[in-house]
Amino acid sequence: MFELRSWQAKAGFIALLLLIAFFLFFPVYWALSSAFKGNGELYQLEPTMFPSDFYLGHFLTAISEGNLLLQLKNSLLTSTSSALLNAALASLAGYSFAKFEYPAKKPLMLLILSAQMFPFGVLLISIYPMLQAVNLLDTKLGLTISYIVFALPVSTYMMYSYFKQLPNELIEAAKVDGASNIKIFYRIVMPISFPAFITVTLYAFMWSWNDLLYSMTLITSEENRTVGPGLLLRYINENNSDWGGAMAASFLAAAPVVFVFALLQKQFIGGVTSGAVK
Repeated sequence: MFELRSWQAKAGFIALLLLIAFFLFFPVYWALSSAFKGNGELYQLEPTMFPSDFYLGHFLTAISEGNLLLQLKNSLLTSTSSALLNAALASLAGYSFAKFEYPAKKPLMLLILSAQMFPFGVLLISIYPMLQAVNLLDTKLGLTISYIVFALPVSTYMMYSYFKQLPNELIEAAKVDGASNIKIFYRIVMPISFPAFITVTLYAFMWSWNDLLYSMTLITSEENRTVGPGLLLRYINENNSDWGGAMAASFLAAAPVVFVFALLQKQFIGGVTSGAVK
């Protein structure tokens, strides 16, 4: 066990934590401070730590001008849909690997995990012509399907590890009572595994929400564009860079993600025992 007995060790440990916190949170503070600064103060030669006058124009402009609200809607739709679909597929695959025996199970598991070894840009080279062949380019459905590539291998392994720890006696008792495999999965296994399901859902949602490469390549129309490319193309381009507007729009774009994590944080502390007792 790591113990801090002397006051010098405690002081050094606290200083290290403060240094790490500075590198983590100061960029966030600087971005938020810049969002409340007017352009005159933002671009002056001597930067200020605090806004001299809280300017809300960047936030008002981000909402009233451009397509930020439409882009947020598109991002929420594609990210939520892909996250739920990814979690459902990962749960089925993970349960199959954990509780069933069939030929080539281990090579198939390694094959799924090997997809995570390739850069996403390489996978995009294969995904693009596939979506083009079925007329799903520049559609929210095509983007949703492509997002599954991000998180499915890791999500499958996470669900496999969770299902592997479930007692087989629960499943055997249900089979004795005459329950089918499908009924066992949906009525017994999934209620117990709900915390793991929420975890992989949030993991996939985070990957999809933060995506820039796929959404810029597969989406070309303004009505289907998500928030990442929307912010980049509007605020940072070859003609100008509106840093104040970019910071304000970024915080508005981050608000739904923060809300989702705050809403579902209790699911992370749910245990297998409480689910089994219920």
